[in-house]
Amino acid sequence: MAPYASDDSTTAGEVDEQRSGRRKAARYVVPVTVMGVAAATIGLVPALADSGDPDLPKITAQQLIEKIAKSDVQQLSGTVKISTDLGLPDLGGLESSLMSGAASPDGGGSSADPTAKLTELASGTHTLRVAADGPDKQKLSLLENAAEYSIVHNGKDVWAYDSKSNEVHHGTASESGKASESGKGQQPPATPKDFAEEALKAADDTTSVTVDGTAQVAGRDAYKLLIEPKQSGSTVGAITVAVDAKTGTPLKFTLTPASGGSAVVDAGFTQVSFAKPAASTFDFTPPKGAKVTEEKESGKVSEKGFGKGFDKGEARRNAPKSLPKSEKELGKGLDGMKTIGEGWNSIATFDTGGEGVPSGETGGDLGGFVNSLGDKVTGKFGSGTVFSTRLVNALITDDGKVYVGLVTKDALVKAADAGK
Repeated sequence: MAPYASDDSTTAGEVDEQRSGRRKAARYVVPVTVMGVAAATIGLVPALADSGDPDLPKITAQQLIEKIAKSDVQQLSGTVKISTDLGLPDLGGLESSLMSGAASPDGGGSSADPTAKLTELASGTHTLRVAADGPDKQKLSLLENAAEYSIVHNGKDVWAYDSKSNEVHHGTASESGKASESGKGQQPPATPKDFAEEALKAADDTTSVTVDGTAQVAGRDAYKLLIEPKQSGSTVGAITVAVDAKTGTPLKFTLTPASGGSAVVDAGFTQVSFAKPAASTFDFTPPKGAKVTEEKESGKVSEKGFGKGFDKGEARRNAPKSLPKSEKELGKGLDGMKTIGEGWNSIATFDTGGEGVPSGETGGDLGGFVNSLGDKVTGKFGSGTVFSTRLVNALITDDGKVYVGLVTKDALVKAADAGK
């Protein structure tokens, strides 16, 4: 057993009962385009090598969770490495074109719009520079080959700049959907703290939480918090959070799948400082000649805005008839969404109002292509198609019902059978 391993299995419900209403919602993402949104909301990083196991005072899981909750780091700067290995099928670049279409000229958007740009964190390996000085000053930069994409929040202003296209996206904190002191609104998680908070929200009585030794991350001594589903049937194997022993700040987040192999998510600091960043870090002036798009002009990628942009694209015009006949009809299906099961085996289900996934015969080339990405399954419910990643699985029945969760294919089929 690892040093400091604790048999005091602790649940997040015992730590903060007020979060109970949000647990199931945080456990998975229920998308309209299931695979695309699931990918867009999960960012990852290649594993960072630990450089030794420091000798730290013993701590219980309860105490470590409380240490994270009480952490009040307002100032930091550093470099974060993120890598994603969802095991998504190769779409030949189609997924990128669909996501970037939201910010295309036809859609009235900007390549600097964070909603579209940060979906790139859903796959591959990325390096981020982050800085914060209280709730009103943050900066996140995505470093690319010979280019850089940055989001700067300074007071009421939120600027996003894409050096590759020389485009700027500007809004205010309220317009950008600022939902918390992080000021990131609806952007996907990007730091170990973001991931750790979501994992702890998802934990409940079906979760084991223990202390699994120590580590050193970015030159800092840390405790390792181990989060594991108690139930079988989940695609989640384990989540490890390296927590800074001094400040309580999560320094590294690793999610491994139940199927084994490399981590699905591995995000961690390679360098971090808790000193106050220079004030100039958060200064931004649009470069000369840059195209500036104001958020009110950009047709934000909301359900309504995305629908309008999608309407103008080839994908919408060529969509098979089996898709929901209107956004209103689809909305009704989502309004009827319900959750079955409990804990990590929870499954979200709703009726699209459509006719399921088109076959090659009825959906043409597009129908055949979509079917090639999934596996046909049958059961008491009839037949359908399962679309899989290493973490999220989704079953779409031939009569248009959707079952999705962090569970195995067999669990989805059993849920569909039970619904009959």
